[in-house]
Amino acid sequence: MFKNEYLQGLYERVQKRNPNEPEFHQAVLEVLESLEPVIDRHPEYIRWGVIESIVEPERIIKFRVPWIDDKGNVQVNRGFRIQFNNAIGPYKGGIRFHPSVCESIIKFLGFEQTFKNSLTGLPIGGGKGGSDFDPKGKSDAEVMRFCQSFMTELQKYIGPDIDVPAGDIGVGAREIGYMYGQYKRTNGYEAGVLTGKGIPYGGSLVRKQATGFGLCYFTNEMLVDNGKSFKDATVVISGSGNVAIYACQKATEYGAKVVAMSDSNGYIYDANGIDLDAVKQIKEVERKRIKEYLNFHPDATYGEGSSNIWKIKCDIALPCATQNEISAESAQALVDNGCYAVAEGANMPSTPEAIKIFQNNGVFFGPAKAANAGGVATSALEMTQNSMRYSWTSEEVDAKLHQIMVNIYANASSAAKEYGMEGNLVAGANIAGFIKVAEAMLAQGVV
Repeated sequence: MFKNEYLQGLYERVQKRNPNEPEFHQAVLEVLESLEPVIDRHPEYIRWGVIESIVEPERIIKFRVPWIDDKGNVQVNRGFRIQFNNAIGPYKGGIRFHPSVCESIIKFLGFEQTFKNSLTGLPIGGGKGGSDFDPKGKSDAEVMRFCQSFMTELQKYIGPDIDVPAGDIGVGAREIGYMYGQYKRTNGYEAGVLTGKGIPYGGSLVRKQATGFGLCYFTNEMLVDNGKSFKDATVVISGSGNVAIYACQKATEYGAKVVAMSDSNGYIYDANGIDLDAVKQIKEVERKRIKEYLNFHPDATYGEGSSNIWKIKCDIALPCATQNEISAESAQALVDNGCYAVAEGANMPSTPEAIKIFQNNGVFFGPAKAANAGGVATSALEMTQNSMRYSWTSEEVDAKLHQIMVNIYANASSAAKEYGMEGNLVAGANIAGFIKVAEAMLAQGVV
């Protein structure tokens, strides 16, 4: 697995210390594999235990979340917050509400977040949180009561200069609003304690669109650098949440035709191009399943099983749903159908086997920690505006986001080339993100 004995031994210790956590093992393995040429050049990272420290969360917070449903019954969920690394700034990362949430998933997300946040060039560390609570099918009142209970415990561990959560899967403006209200009741007004807030109480313009827009800004840089473009390309996007919706919007603005989107039940295919207004009505207003798209466009088709979306012929694939959604089989189907570019809008949506298939077949591949960093970058811009008690215009925020994504691509590409892996953006992003955190840790001593 590793040529370097130290990295091999470290990975084995990670597996032993964190049993039954496959998502976390996967995330650590990908980073450590990229670091072999780095530690050959920087033995001080071993001597000072930097890599040993960086794979160990600084703090794991786990708590129960009791709440009362609309029938008056008490329900109990489990809450998490992983404060992974604050070498370059306060912990920063989203909160996910989904039945799949467990310690392994939150840990892998926090680990990834550390390097993603580093890549933005902004002073933010890595963290992540969530609960196995499922907001689907719950009333607004039930979601409110859950969020209030969740924040009653979480508020003990966060703050504008300590840990600044945001949204993630299952946590949108509604949930952020309820959590912020509870934090404010307990601690008073501190706008910078959460990001993704509503515009009237400290939110940033473009935050909702940021991850999807940023994904396309990064992908466009990758395409242009390799003699391609979005113009006239056929694009398949998985998911139908904020990331997917605004990736669809920006890809279309770049001249592409998006033909498919999905949710956890299945996918829609519209050969004429996705009607984004219809998707927004279904998902943002009505909160219904993507299958409802056929009521707007009966000529479109619906397929059960969201993974089958990757069998649709396309030039560019943008996975924006969830982790490990592209298997080796799906990756091979994309390659066989002529897909030449994949950029990840979700966190770790491609399995290691899928990534190898893309790389071995010359597919331009943009990894999540680089390609989907636009959301957290704009969250950090929201923190800046909160600190200044000032708001930028949409154009100003979008311009800053665009430049951040251009810089992320340039830095990842440059790092890959410097360490003998030109074109390998997985390695380049891992190396560029890691070195900034590692140098900060070295400068601060053993902490």
